[in-house]
Amino acid sequence: LTDVYSSSPALGRYFRSAQVVYFSNESATVFYQLEFSVPPSTEGFMENMMNPEFIRNVLRQNIYDEE
Repeated sequence: LTDVYSSSPALGRYFRSAQVVYFSNESATVFYQLEFSVPPSTEGFMENMMNPEFIRNVLRQNIYDEE
């Protein structure tokens, strides 16, 4: 995750860390926490760049690119 988000053109400059919060071998489930350092309030920044769907799509795109 660290490589994915730190090298992202859209999020790389804001990314600070990734941490696994929970991992289960039984169900192949991982919960993780991402930390970003965001600039002072900018019009639409939190709604667009820090939108959970947008952040998930950065990871999805990386997975697709590796296939």
